[in-house]
Amino acid sequence: MVGKRIALICIVLIGVVTMAFKVDFKLKKEKISEPTENNEAIVVLELFTSQGCSSCPPADALLQQIKEDYQSSVYALSYHVDYWNYIGWQDPFSKSEYADKQRKYNIKFKNRSNYTPQVVVNGKTHFVGSSSAKMNAAIAKYGAIDAVNKIELGKVRVKKESVYFHYKLQGVAAKKKS
Repeated sequence: MVGKRIALICIVLIGVVTMAFKVDFKLKKEKISEPTENNEAIVVLELFTSQGCSSCPPADALLQQIKEDYQSSVYALSYHVDYWNYIGWQDPFSKSEYADKQRKYNIKFKNRSNYTPQVVVNGKTHFVGSSSAKMNAAIAKYGAIDAVNKIELGKVRVKKESVYFHYKLQGVAAKKKS
């Protein structure tokens, strides 16, 4: 259980670091006010998809629209699974690790098998990824939950293709770590 939470924290950290770079680039161009103490909820969407799946394009388009509509509060991730590759079209973005990740979720959710397009929200619920009504309801639901953890990032450095940073956890995750 702690391992899954650490994995979710890592996903969120990557998103936060990505956003930190966007802010850093803006600082060079314009003056930004002092940061505030803000622990807004973050919604993580994980879409399991494939280029070989005929039902996936609407889910891919919906995820792209969500990314545009909720830039600061939703982290939208797309995982191309490899189990559709057998039908003749090789999805160049597919990885077996993504299907394994989806399988672990489906064991948790007591699903009999993987399916696409499947979206998992904050590691807690799932549904068909092309359902805009369910997607927006999930974003509203999980976006309204107060954040119980705070992650402070510092000493962010980029060296070639790697990002290095220090972080400090406060809240429930920090207490379970020790």
